[in-house]
Amino acid sequence: MAGLEGRTALVTGGSRGIGRAICLRLANDGADVAINYANSADAANEVAEEVRALGRRAEVYQADVADRDAVNAMCEQAIADFGQIDILVNNAGIGSSGINRPTITEATQEQWELLIGANLWGPINTCRALVPHMRAAERSDVIMISSVASLNMGPRMGLYSIGKVGAEALAFTLAKEEREHGMRVNIVAPGLVDTDMGRKLITLLPGSDDMRERDASSPFGFVCTPADIAAEVAHLVSDDGRYITNQRIYVNGGGF
Repeated sequence: MAGLEGRTALVTGGSRGIGRAICLRLANDGADVAINYANSADAANEVAEEVRALGRRAEVYQADVADRDAVNAMCEQAIADFGQIDILVNNAGIGSSGINRPTITEATQEQWELLIGANLWGPINTCRALVPHMRAAERSDVIMISSVASLNMGPRMGLYSIGKVGAEALAFTLAKEEREHGMRVNIVAPGLVDTDMGRKLITLLPGSDDMRERDASSPFGFVCTPADIAAEVAHLVSDDGRYITNQRIYVNGGGF
């Protein structure tokens, strides 16, 4: 799938995992990419070099998406660098496994603020900063990377689920508000994905800690990969997805 030539995407959390795969897939399909990262400059720069090797432009931007001022500065600089941003992928997030999956009442204030900051305030901040600018584009897209956790509401997943449900509410509302401006807004909700976050999560769940041992019990005989998520993002923002908005698409092999 190609056809993203002339378009520019800003991908939050683009230095590794799902974000990295999205950056590379969009670049492969013709888009230039603004790569956001929180901590790993080296990893972000490696992704940028891979994007450039595909013949596309890439720039990297450090910002904690929970920090509104940092997000505003990042978006202003990205607009100055690229001229027009017309794809926003809200991918940055922190899973419950990152704080060892506390219950709702056990979680500290700092843990609440960390997960709600990354998973909900992050998308709010980027949308507030970029959506008014994106209205000027002939075609624009916002993609929210959510999770099946927004549906499952599993125990010890509450802090993560609450953030993702809020981000989905943001996306569904934005889809209705911005359709008149030619903007499509959709949600991609993965299940277990073979990433650092996914590998940490399975160490805290019943069953094998080896992702490859989980392939046999997964739909179609393999655990979802970052490339599978990136492929759906690429479809939604392409011309093939031009009549799709206000949708939540689960990429989990049909299992919950």
